[in-house]
Amino acid sequence: MLAVIFGPLVAPYGEAEVVSKIPFSPWSREFLLGTDQLGRDTFSRLLFGARNTLGISLVTVCLSFGVGGVLGMFAAIRGGWADKLLLSLTDALMAIPPLIFALIVLSIAGSSIPSLIVAIAAVDITRIFRLTRSLSVNVLATDFVEVARLRGEGLSWIMSREVLPNVLPLLVAEFGLRFCFVFLSISALAFLGLGIQPPTADWGSMVRDSAVLISYADFTPLIPAAAIGLLTVAVNLVVDWILHVTSGLREAD
Repeated sequence: MLAVIFGPLVAPYGEAEVVSKIPFSPWSREFLLGTDQLGRDTFSRLLFGARNTLGISLVTVCLSFGVGGVLGMFAAIRGGWADKLLLSLTDALMAIPPLIFALIVLSIAGSSIPSLIVAIAAVDITRIFRLTRSLSVNVLATDFVEVARLRGEGLSWIMSREVLPNVLPLLVAEFGLRFCFVFLSISALAFLGLGIQPPTADWGSMVRDSAVLISYADFTPLIPAAAIGLLTVAVNLVVDWILHVTSGLREAD
């Protein structure tokens, strides 16, 4: 998060600035992690790539949770044909492998950032819808929701005041997990050349561009790969902590 916020301020060079005439310059005081195949500073692009990759992942997850969460609660509360129609649509989308679906969308619409966000969010919405609907159905079976209905409360009240507070802890935990999956999907698409396009920095594309160095016993490509792995582990640790806190469990003495 510090790299996302302050990275561009402390980066010694620009994101797409060519600073060396020699491709793959070795590590030095001038270039802390060397340069890439075009002579751009790897350390600077690593910092810029954190903002790009994490920012796009966060926007994608927020979009999928906003749409999928609202539709899931709406389907559970409304029921009937609306519930069946939304379930049928999500089942159809979930039958398509996520990576293949994203590749098809990006091949048709182009590898722009809006297309990337929509392609990944469309797949994630189905999973968030399923989870939210399942949690909401359990909440709707409780007495306090029935009392709210007898008082004459409308759909928006029941959704925001009765259902949402009771499903929010699990949705927050799922938010962290889905962030990891989205982050890894964006990095995988960038590695395949269909994600974030150059000259915009991205950790997945940085692994791809410097992969040839592995043949020369240079572990520079492992640095952005390690950043991807460490971020995934860190987010999962935070998710576990949130689940522990919201469940009311206490550490044994």
